[in-house]
Amino acid sequence: MPNNGIQIPRRLPLLLTHEGVLLPGSTVRISVNTPRNMQLVKSRLLKGTSLKSTIIGVIPNTRDPDHDTDDLSPLHSIGTAGLAVQVVGSNWPKPHYTLLITGLCRFRVCGLLKERPFPLAEVEQLDKLEQYTPSFSQEETEGDGELGALSQEFYQAALQLVDMLDMSVPVVAKLKRLLDSLPRETLPDVVASMIRSSNKEKLQVLDAVGLEERFRRVLPLLTRQIEGLKLLQKSRKPRPDDEKRVISVRKGGVFPGRQFSLDDEAGDEDGDDTQILERKVHGANMPEAALKVCLKELKRLKKMPQSMPEYALTRNYLDLMVELPWDRNTKDRLDIGAARVLLDNDHYAMDKLKRRVLEYLAVRQLKTSLKGPILCFVGPPGVGKTSVGRSIAKTLGREFHRISLGGVCDQSDIRGHRRTYVGSMPGRIINGLKTVGVNNPVFLLDEVDKLGKSLQGDPAAALLEVLDPEQNHSFTDHYLNVAFDLSQVLFIATANSVATIPPALLDRMEVLHVSGYTQEEKVEIAQRHLIPHQLEQHGLTPEHIQIPQDTTLDVISRYTREAGVRSLERKIGALCRAVAVKVAEGQKVIEPEHGSPEGSAQEERGQSPVYIAAPPERPIVIDHVALKDILGAPPFEMEVSEHLTLPGVALGLAWTPLGGEIMYVEASRMEGEGQLTLTGQLGGVMKESAHLAISWLRANAKNYQLTNMVGGPDPLDGTDIHLHFPAGAVIKDGPSAGVTIVTCLASLFSGRLVRSDVAMTGEITLRGLVLPVGGIKDKVLAAHRAGVKRVILPKRNEKDLEDIPANVRSQLDLVTAGDLEEVLNAAFDGGFAKAAKTPEHPRIPSKL
Repeated sequence: MPNNGIQIPRRLPLLLTHEGVLLPGSTVRISVNTPRNMQLVKSRLLKGTSLKSTIIGVIPNTRDPDHDTDDLSPLHSIGTAGLAVQVVGSNWPKPHYTLLITGLCRFRVCGLLKERPFPLAEVEQLDKLEQYTPSFSQEETEGDGELGALSQEFYQAALQLVDMLDMSVPVVAKLKRLLDSLPRETLPDVVASMIRSSNKEKLQVLDAVGLEERFRRVLPLLTRQIEGLKLLQKSRKPRPDDEKRVISVRKGGVFPGRQFSLDDEAGDEDGDDTQILERKVHGANMPEAALKVCLKELKRLKKMPQSMPEYALTRNYLDLMVELPWDRNTKDRLDIGAARVLLDNDHYAMDKLKRRVLEYLAVRQLKTSLKGPILCFVGPPGVGKTSVGRSIAKTLGREFHRISLGGVCDQSDIRGHRRTYVGSMPGRIINGLKTVGVNNPVFLLDEVDKLGKSLQGDPAAALLEVLDPEQNHSFTDHYLNVAFDLSQVLFIATANSVATIPPALLDRMEVLHVSGYTQEEKVEIAQRHLIPHQLEQHGLTPEHIQIPQDTTLDVISRYTREAGVRSLERKIGALCRAVAVKVAEGQKVIEPEHGSPEGSAQEERGQSPVYIAAPPERPIVIDHVALKDILGAPPFEMEVSEHLTLPGVALGLAWTPLGGEIMYVEASRMEGEGQLTLTGQLGGVMKESAHLAISWLRANAKNYQLTNMVGGPDPLDGTDIHLHFPAGAVIKDGPSAGVTIVTCLASLFSGRLVRSDVAMTGEITLRGLVLPVGGIKDKVLAAHRAGVKRVILPKRNEKDLEDIPANVRSQLDLVTAGDLEEVLNAAFDGGFAKAAKTPEHPRIPSKL
């Protein structure tokens, strides 16, 4: 504020600003980003060491900022000398400085000394403050005549304004004390910077050099503010604290760092809205602990001005708390018969999943307080894991919500962010409950096997609490910070493989394996669901197109080779699009007959005859010829015999997250030093299987008459072996190829062909035993899709044959083998006989 003995320099650097008007006695923040102002800060404020170097002149820039140029604009004749209290620099979004400046006194620009690098002017100080005392007495006021009366009127009006505010607010109490201690001649500038007024009005106050003129210009502004507050109070319902909400505090002010802004709209808070929120809090039927937290936050909210950033955060938190379904739920439909019919109508096959849902319904009939199960459907893509979850919700009569977890690598996505962070929000679990509006929905956690891990935490670890029936009754989201009961939620997770799911998380879920479909099942699914759905999607009816069952089977066997039905649906969609084009534009064209009225008129005008489109014959039947025209040449052939025309080739079975696959193993030999070469991007386990197979065959070479290239008894003597697994771009690993490698090498060393309709899988040991492997159902279905007739499996996998559909078992010759001798006998026509043993002569003991 102005000091009675202060003197400003005659030569003063000038700061031109568009950001309001600085009045003596006020403190404002000014952003500096123009070249001249930046040079002033760098050369004067940052390098200066004396108090004099921190005094600069602030001139309002009256030029429109949108049309500002590099040329120095005409200077306003009156400015304010200010003391730079603080300088803060920043490089974002572009280099700039922020100055905290306290106004000292007015000055008049006498002449401009230089324009660059920053304006420097000769100034004259206008405020001569030495003649005034700190405050007026009653006698002095009467002696000053009109000026004294005007100042006294102004002082009373300022007191009236302060009395309308809440004196319990420390800032208001300090303002009251300042009015009593400030010199009266400073009151117009202080009040003008405090009340709501435009920059044009403040500029008029700055130009008022005379004290009496200054009082006269600010007094109407002060009166207008008082009347506005009175009108505001009359228009609102009477409340004890109406007058307490008319002040907002922000940076800047009458003293450095603070400024009061009396806005006639500040504090116009809708009290009814807060009361409605309070009623919602009491009506949400939340637990006592959550209600206690909400009432505490609501009490803080009532004391908070709306301009505070924390007001919006607290309000959002309370809105979320009242919207959560603390006690809202849906009633389950427990009719088992109706549920079975609904599941059968929505999905074909998938008996294991349907049986588990019906079991849950049966137990719910007997025990109403059953906790929701945690199910995990594991299977290849396209088999209906997600859609069956939606059908389960429909069967139970519950709300359904899907949460995709693929690629999630932040544990805050599950448990939310703490409210101390900017932009905090609840996790996906709480957001899902808010969306569905009930506390017992069906939550589908899709792609749970594709969770990531990063510096932000492990979301799989955060799911441990969510998917644990013994813990999720008190699940605590970081944003809510109160417990929420998830025990009534039916969680269904989906995954393509359990290999990437952490063991602790997998232990909390009931895993149900969903294998691929057989060809017969795919035909039924296509006829019942896929074809009607695609006809509807393309605007067609059975009157437009017919897809016979044998055509559907042809599409399944020759154009798709997958465990699910997604590619099948896309191929059917391609057929529908081709028919839609025919229906839309016509399959035939008809030319008007020569000599007809239409044709003659066109010929007279020199025009070509118009071809009239006619609708195609309906329905359009998709036969094998049309299928090839629309879909092109089939990419898959059913017969695998053509690949097994040379010794050293065998057909194995592999499991992938996409389902079962057939896998060829090829071997060749050439003269060399007995080295083994493996290609096809094999993992460590498969490489070890290859070495095991070589060792077993060398050890049993005499028994099976296996020779090298020149007929020697050691197959590797002077011979190099190259073992290759086609599809070299695909990484392969696992123990299941052991028996296939042995069969392939046995065929190479013996010169015999492996049966063309045989596929096999199994792990081997150095003693020649065949160990069990996983994914038997998927592998057998893959062999069935490929047209294989005989499948060799480990003997200890006989228990898994029950999961294979009966129609598939009836069409395949399933051979189980306990050792490699049984494998070789089943893989070659006529068996793989051992060499006849030479009879041993009896040894005659010596009598010497």
